[in-house]
Amino acid sequence: MWLGVLPQPPETFHVEFLRTPSGGLFGGYRFDHSQDLHLMLPDPHTFPTHLLFSHLNSQDSGTTIIGGLASGATEPGRATLFCDDKVLPSGAVGARLVGLRARSVVSQGCRPIGDPYTVTAAEGSIITALAGRPPLRRLEEIVTSLSGPEQGLVSRGLHLGLAIDEYKSELARGDFLIRAVTGADEATGAIRVGDLVDIGTTVQFQVRDAMTADQDLRESLLHARADGMPVGALLFTCNGRGTRMFDGPDHDADMISDLLDDIPLAGFFAAGELGSVGGKNFVHGFTASIALFDHDPR
Repeated sequence: MWLGVLPQPPETFHVEFLRTPSGGLFGGYRFDHSQDLHLMLPDPHTFPTHLLFSHLNSQDSGTTIIGGLASGATEPGRATLFCDDKVLPSGAVGARLVGLRARSVVSQGCRPIGDPYTVTAAEGSIITALAGRPPLRRLEEIVTSLSGPEQGLVSRGLHLGLAIDEYKSELARGDFLIRAVTGADEATGAIRVGDLVDIGTTVQFQVRDAMTADQDLRESLLHARADGMPVGALLFTCNGRGTRMFDGPDHDADMISDLLDDIPLAGFFAAGELGSVGGKNFVHGFTASIALFDHDPR
């Protein structure tokens, strides 16, 4: 539970996905190009958050959403969502924080390995060529140049970064949308990733470990602090972080407290984190998504 003193009453909402013969539509709330921050908590079994974000990113790019997917329920209808005086088993609930100055910080906790490449052949989520060669052949070249410990990171969990800004001349950590490599075909050298990938996209292989995740969150918070010290925050962090990633509990919350002068902080572990990267909303994994609140209203 979180108690906040806000400049204006929040606008609460409940959104559901309604299937139709031609596909589906979202009902219950309309995002109206507002610059206000929206907090949203979807049920992953009944609400396709990625479809909503795809629509907003193309039609309503000014909308910023932060939150997390409800975890714990193992099947549709088992979630418990609260909106005002209603208890709901499906959809997504949220609140538009009217007139509040807020900033979004998303720490994906990965670092690039090797060089960036252009996707030259792909279909859906399957990439068959990076700069004219099979992705696995590119990866083999990268791995042979890594140290033993770094090779171990590749074997324990490989990711691919999709460049957010194709026009940026030099790409570094934080310039990519991170997606897991979910499969590979040794015979063809193709790989499958956890998102759709267009031909022409710039990509780079990525690894994640506790040290990298710690550094990435630290740098993200220090950068945010340089823009002004917030007075409060909400943290939505992956249930794959915590003691599953770090040596002890409370890593993300402790770092926010240490670097941001022990500001009031609330939040929860999520089954997927919602946050804005490069001005677009995405569902993330193994990520810390943070809303930082400033003192003066907009």
